[in-house]
Amino acid sequence: QVQLVESGGGLVQAGESLRLSCAADVSRFINFMGWYRQAPGKQRKLVAGITRRDNANYADSVKGRFTISRDNGKNTVYLQMNSLKPEDTAVYYCNADDGRGPYWGRGTQVTVSS
Repeated sequence: QVQLVESGGGLVQAGESLRLSCAADVSRFINFMGWYRQAPGKQRKLVAGITRRDNANYADSVKGRFTISRDNGKNTVYLQMNSLKPEDTAVYYCNADDGRGPYWGRGTQVTVSS
């Protein structure tokens, strides 16, 4: 079992930035780490994901605004969110997979006011 601890959500105005962090509480190999989000009444969707070799992918809606990165030594993944829009408002969930997962964090709320 892997526990994921998220931090960095909050309330910002449109155009501002936030940085989310997620740390896994294990030191073993975790290949995939990523962020999903779920807005009220909508399905949870992938925002960005990154492999241990730094292969990253993004949802079309965040390309050019969000950047995912990771520190393999700390099994920590980050999501830098710039130029935030009201439609980015959602609960953001950290996700990780070591081949026995997937594992999910509890979620952190991001609210963007117009």
